[in-house]
Amino acid sequence: MVISVPMFLFIPIVPFLNIDNKTKITITTILIVIAEVTFWSGGLFVGKELFTKYKSYFNPKNWVKKKSGEIEKSDIDTF
Repeated sequence: MVISVPMFLFIPIVPFLNIDNKTKITITTILIVIAEVTFWSGGLFVGKELFTKYKSYFNPKNWVKKKSGEIEKSDIDTF
C-alpha cells in the first residue's frame, strides 16, 4: 500500500515532462493501473480490519469528525 502512494503522487508531474502527449497518456494510464493494483493487493496482505481503518482516513466525511472525549459547547449547556 505504501508503494502505491508515490505512484499516485507522480501522476500530476507527468504533464510537465518533456515528452510527446501520447507517451504522457500512456505513462499516466500505467501509473494509475499499477498504483490501484498495488493498493488493493496491499489490502489483502494487511487484512480486512487494518485496510478498512486505513481506507477510512481517506474518506472526506471522517476528516472533520468529532473525536471521542471532546465536549462541544452544546453539551456543556445541558448541565
